[in-house]
Amino acid sequence: MLAAKSEVQVDNDEVRVTEWRLAPGSATGHHTHGMDYVIVPVVAGEMTIVAPGGERSKAQLAAGKSYFRKAGVQHDVLNETSTEIVFLEIELKP
Repeated sequence: MLAAKSEVQVDNDEVRVTEWRLAPGSATGHHTHGMDYVIVPVVAGEMTIVAPGGERSKAQLAAGKSYFRKAGVQHDVLNETSTEIVFLEIELKP
């Protein structure tokens, strides 16, 4: 798979905001979230989530419909669709 592209937009004592762009056929790579975070989808789309044990699930994204997750989440995020996925990840620093 191709590597997803990321650009840190804000990084200060309180938050880190990263824009993620997943072209068709790309993935973030397996990772563990070290901080609580909010995802803000910029475009509608469908992500494939792969858990550490290999279990796969689909996540529907609606543009502007945010969601929150606690630190410790482990997964890989894949774009198995034909359109680009774009979202902002806002990590909340302790």
